[in-house]
Amino acid sequence: MSGIKTALIIGGGIAGPVAALALQKAGIEATVFEAYENAATDTGAMLTVAPNGLAALGIIGADKLVMAAGTPLHSMVMETGAGRQLMRVDTLPGLSPSCTMLRADLFRALHDHALANGIEFRYGKRLVDIEQSETGVVAVFADGSTAAGDILIGADGIHSTVRTLIDSDAPGPDYTGLMSFGFGEFTAEGTLSGGGDGEIEAMHFAFGKRAFYGYWRQPNGKNVFFSNYPQAEPMTLAEAKAVPAEEWLTKLRAAHVGDTPGERLFAETSVDQMIVTGPMERMPHVPNWFRGRVVLLGDAVHAPSSSSGQGASLAIESAIELARSLRDITDPAKAFAAYESLRRPRVEDISDNAAKTNNGKTSGPVAKALFGLMMPIATRTFLKPEKMFGPVHRFVIDWDQPVSV
Repeated sequence: MSGIKTALIIGGGIAGPVAALALQKAGIEATVFEAYENAATDTGAMLTVAPNGLAALGIIGADKLVMAAGTPLHSMVMETGAGRQLMRVDTLPGLSPSCTMLRADLFRALHDHALANGIEFRYGKRLVDIEQSETGVVAVFADGSTAAGDILIGADGIHSTVRTLIDSDAPGPDYTGLMSFGFGEFTAEGTLSGGGDGEIEAMHFAFGKRAFYGYWRQPNGKNVFFSNYPQAEPMTLAEAKAVPAEEWLTKLRAAHVGDTPGERLFAETSVDQMIVTGPMERMPHVPNWFRGRVVLLGDAVHAPSSSSGQGASLAIESAIELARSLRDITDPAKAFAAYESLRRPRVEDISDNAAKTNNGKTSGPVAKALFGLMMPIATRTFLKPEKMFGPVHRFVIDWDQPVSV
């Protein structure tokens, strides 16, 4: 049994509730502190929980809840902007299909599961400082209140406050050169119309002439699609949302002229169906994952770009591995070091590979043409789905295996 009894978790998104549930399973009481005044109800972006993420969720009894909140995805198809198939990747044998959903739907499933299991959430708690001693840590919030615990976990996202409090010289997120936009039919609550009922046969990813895009058909027959729009100058999400939606849609329609079926999809949609998801960002390698009794988790330390399809799944995995390390190692610094050694190689490798994909998305027409010629050859020879995705999707955490220093 760990000598650590209480944990303060900063951030109530995805990693926070998973960490709280995993810590509870490890015998550690965790409280989640969220900066917003209420639980998140915004639509957010579409995401995929891959088989490895679902396997990790099974450890805390949340896999079936998450699967029920989303839609199974059986295949991914890479193609040219003209619609010519380059590669098809089906769900690997023996694995459950990935699950596609809105971020808000994943959040609700995890949040409700945590509440049902007695996890406490405190809202309106924006962290401004951390005070550490040899025996514990105190979180200081903007409203003047404080909270004390044995350790503090920073699960506060890619623009993490905890990261800068651990290391004032810590890097911030890198802009990938792409702005992201999603399109679909949504209910008043933000849920994707038709989601959760049935399955998605295939999700298509196309290297358009001027912009990368993806599309698929929901079980209700409605199209959902997105665009990664190349833009050299970075913008914050707030700045992107301040631009009139009609202006963005005009740019996106122009970017997808000549794409099949992209030109038609963007021509037929409206601003009412558009979600501005903002800049695509990724975390570079972070030198310091922890300091003293404070540690980083999820996007705060290893956010890959959305091109990886692994952002949520890696955060879920890390939350489980952190709890397992704290369960078995009584000294916080040694537990954090064990957790980092378990996670850093895997998350950085996946993030670096996604960065290479981003380079392909922003490449010029000549490079895209060469890519279109080489990809079919590669997939017939050395670039096999099992080799590409097996090490990522088949990853399973052995909860019962002790963690050693």
